[in-house]
Amino acid sequence: MQALFDEVAARLLAEDDAVEQTRMMGSDGLKTGGKFFAMVSRGELVVKLPRERVEELVEAEAGHRFDPGHGRLMKEWVALRPDDEAECAAYVSEARSFVGGQPIRRTRAESEV
Repeated sequence: MQALFDEVAARLLAEDDAVEQTRMMGSDGLKTGGKFFAMVSRGELVVKLPRERVEELVEAEAGHRFDPGHGRLMKEWVALRPDDEAECAAYVSEARSFVGGQPIRRTRAESEV
């Protein structure tokens, strides 16, 4: 998962001057406008999305609510295991849009999940 995330992060950092790479919750992650939105933790992609979207992904068994290690599930963070770079990039992009206040764009495949 780290390799997929690193590829997606490198591309996003090259394309978007507002995105920064930083440490968050003990992991390398991405932020924009001072807000964290994506990282890899315990071998899973972890992204910040609207609560409704997190619930949708959990109900579809595509991911689970993220627990940073203190037993409190986070309502707007979901842990996922994307199959490939394209899926990883889609989740990271969706999270970037969410925290950046931009309209969230999802592909048809993502809308079905």
